[in-house]
Amino acid sequence: MHFKEIIATIKTRRKSLQVTQEEVSELSGVSLRTLKQFESSKGNLTMANLQKLCDTLGLEIKLTVKEIHR
Repeated sequence: MHFKEIIATIKTRRKSLQVTQEEVSELSGVSLRTLKQFESSKGNLTMANLQKLCDTLGLEIKLTVKEIHR
């Protein structure tokens, strides 16, 4: 999953749960500024903050082995 897809997934999930950025910030412990910058593709999250957002929104981070096409 590419960075833009991660942003879109988090933003879409937040909206589907009908929670504001302010509410997610408060619940997750990720600063509102950090969340706003992330959702507008102007900032990067640490893995710790990404995990906090995912936990708050009911998402999980999952890594898989990439398929190599020859």
